[in-house]
Amino acid sequence: MRYELIGADGRPYGSDLPGTFGGHRRTKVYGRLDCRSARQAIARAGYVTHRVFFADESTAVAAGYRPCAVCLPEAYARWRARAPSRTDSG
Repeated sequence: MRYELIGADGRPYGSDLPGTFGGHRRTKVYGRLDCRSARQAIARAGYVTHRVFFADESTAVAAGYRPCAVCLPEAYARWRARAPSRTDSG
């Protein structure tokens, strides 16, 4: 079976191995495949059409995605600490 994953450049590629992280193309958030928040969004429909998969966490980050606050709270906290403040101007 072939899987379609997203590379560090943000472009899709075929893989013999499934991804270990899922993401959402519009919100640019990635997380574990068993994420409670993602499962709830999938159940509401619409989410699946924008779902993408990554081989690993570093690839998701390189593609410009941020960690999910629900399933990856430690990674999210690190990301928030490095992100520029939203109140900064210009």
